[in-house]
Amino acid sequence: MPIINSKSDQNKILPMSYLWAHKYFRHSMTRQWMPEDISMQLDVEQWRSMNILTDDERTMVLRNIGYFSTASSFMADNIVLTAYKHITNPECRQYLLRQAYETSIHTDAFIQCCDTLGLDPDEIYSMHQNIETIKAKDDFVAKFAVPLKDPKFSITSTKGIQQFVLNLVGNYVVMEGLFFYTSFAMMLMLRRRDKMAGVGQLFENIMQDATVHLAFGCDIIKEICIENPKVWTPAFKSEIIDMIKEAVDLEKEYVSEACPHGLMGIDAVLFSQYIDYIADTRLEQIGLPKLFQQVNPFKWLSQSVSMKDKGVFNSSHEYHTSDVKW
Repeated sequence: MPIINSKSDQNKILPMSYLWAHKYFRHSMTRQWMPEDISMQLDVEQWRSMNILTDDERTMVLRNIGYFSTASSFMADNIVLTAYKHITNPECRQYLLRQAYETSIHTDAFIQCCDTLGLDPDEIYSMHQNIETIKAKDDFVAKFAVPLKDPKFSITSTKGIQQFVLNLVGNYVVMEGLFFYTSFAMMLMLRRRDKMAGVGQLFENIMQDATVHLAFGCDIIKEICIENPKVWTPAFKSEIIDMIKEAVDLEKEYVSEACPHGLMGIDAVLFSQYIDYIADTRLEQIGLPKLFQQVNPFKWLSQSVSMKDKGVFNSSHEYHTSDVKW
């Protein structure tokens, strides 16, 4: 049964066409966590203290919580309203439901951050409208879903499939695979200095979930293009590359605003290098060439989460996206 446009019974999951998709689901079932499992008592003490966090560090924490607090909701909407609607393979749909559940846990994690730290919810949940660099990132990803929300939209044509793939690239490769990772780096850097460790643990747990989401999304994108070879044209590849270039620029602007004076000895140059490195890695994961040829300046981050080291699974799937790079 193909990923999309299947005329078979979507309720008939056996025999499976994509065992790798079911492996993603089975692995995710072994990684259950809840926000209340993480102690934030020390975080509260540090947040209330006037002597522990610098003003720049406070701004960085607020920006990243603000971005994620609504980005998780946007991600869930896209899964339910677009991806699940058009992906017809049952084992892939099974994982999408699990991903939607995990994303709702992420939403709850930021509710806990606001409540526990005593943050102003109006400030946090309005950042996607009031902070230009956050709004620009959200608007950029959202625009690729607009054609899919047209009641007349169909993925029976090559153009329709390309629009659907662009939406998948926007959500998996750009949002989860690029935009999220600079925030992960910033928050885990802070935790390495024994600051806001509870919030840092929340971000690490979300990062581990996002690793699997990203790998699944890349496999879906490539499988759709394999099954529909007319989609993967030179012009379409160039369109995706241009999309990634624009996303890189938006993320660099976000970092400059969220962390204008660097963080713990890490300056804008290194953050920019990391963004370029991540963009190259994501391009390779969907079968496109590198653009920036950068090395990872934050090698320590790969120690925080590695799908292979965390025992996701030893996939026999030909794409091997289980070896996600950080």
